[in-house]
Amino acid sequence: MDGVALCSRYSFGPNRLHYCGPDASAEVLAYIKNGASDLGLEALLAKFGTLYPYLQLIAESNGIADPFDKRVVEAYWLGNPLLQKVSRQEFYEHLIDKQEIKKRQGPKVFRWLEKKITQHALPHHSFHVLNIWKRTGNVERLHTLESMDACRVSAGEVLAVDGPKITVKRRPIVYQGGKLSLGKPEGAQATRHLEANFDIEQLQPGVIISMHWGQPCEVITKKQAEELEKYTLQSIAFANQTI
Repeated sequence: MDGVALCSRYSFGPNRLHYCGPDASAEVLAYIKNGASDLGLEALLAKFGTLYPYLQLIAESNGIADPFDKRVVEAYWLGNPLLQKVSRQEFYEHLIDKQEIKKRQGPKVFRWLEKKITQHALPHHSFHVLNIWKRTGNVERLHTLESMDACRVSAGEVLAVDGPKITVKRRPIVYQGGKLSLGKPEGAQATRHLEANFDIEQLQPGVIISMHWGQPCEVITKKQAEELEKYTLQSIAFANQTI
């Protein structure tokens, strides 16, 4: 599976709900079901106004020509060492010019982000979700605890599979004592909307999957799950500075 196909799996959940990207969930789903990837899918994903500039940022900072390089896609959604190569200045300019955070959300919010950038905040998906509380996709509204937990990518161990319903054990984001944290592992539900013959359709208890907006995205390794948790905890720590 190439980076474009992988990115489509992570993008499908919010696109299906009309939160991010063009009105193209049926097309994206068709590509996923067919296990296909071409310039048409790449063009659809390039229309995701929050996602694609982040991929460009990570790729350019690492001298990678293709924003949909699989390493870049993994860095943004799960986390890997490519994030460390993004300089503070590059991330600052990205939030100003590409995401237009100062213009869209005001100077106060941007001052908070500036301070976090000086502490080497990284352009991981969870940082955007947990530190820019007004959503920047198609629906601009304040996040709730529930929407933040659904919007950030999480990992869960599969406990049971019943048709399209998957029960996983995952750590939710909780709010206690005025701060965010990852709670104790608990059961949660994910729903497959796919019928393609690939890993998500062959799930067995014990494997680890990534999830986004209630959708299973891919089977991941224990190491990838650890990286995802590490970057998520960093993003939570930054968020707690300004809660």
